[in-house]
Amino acid sequence: MTQIQLPDDTSLRARLRDFHDDYAYCLDEDRLEEWPDFFTEDCHYRVLSRENHDAGLPLGLIYCMNKNMLRDRVTALRETTMFEPRSLRHFISGVRVIEAQGDRIVAQANFAVMESLSDREPTLNMVGRYLDELRLTPQGLALTRRDCVYDNYRVRTSLIVPL
Repeated sequence: MTQIQLPDDTSLRARLRDFHDDYAYCLDEDRLEEWPDFFTEDCHYRVLSRENHDAGLPLGLIYCMNKNMLRDRVTALRETTMFEPRSLRHFISGVRVIEAQGDRIVAQANFAVMESLSDREPTLNMVGRYLDELRLTPQGLALTRRDCVYDNYRVRTSLIVPL
């Protein structure tokens, strides 16, 4: 396996910010078929409460154990799920590199998701942080694990579009 040279912390954080910007754009523009492309084939994706995360409980609202499960989720959203049309905007900030070694990166970032339904004022849908493990590949960054840990103690509406 070819070793990939990690950039210094400043340029790595900049690459992570660009990665998050592309990720948010994909979701906000309803390009859900492209969403799994941000992940490796053997990825893990979870959406769980801060309460469960802090207690070490793995139970979450969404738990996908590989890229095929992410693709299934997109197919279900497109073909079988009925929901009121909505617009979402993801705001991602506070990007931090926790560890970088070899081609593996551990990082975190804060997120806030605003939701707009056709007949209501926009609302804050969810707020929390991404706890990420990424791999630096020749094609760019790819998520091997994303835990979306939300701070809300209840979810106001159904969680439809990925975080």
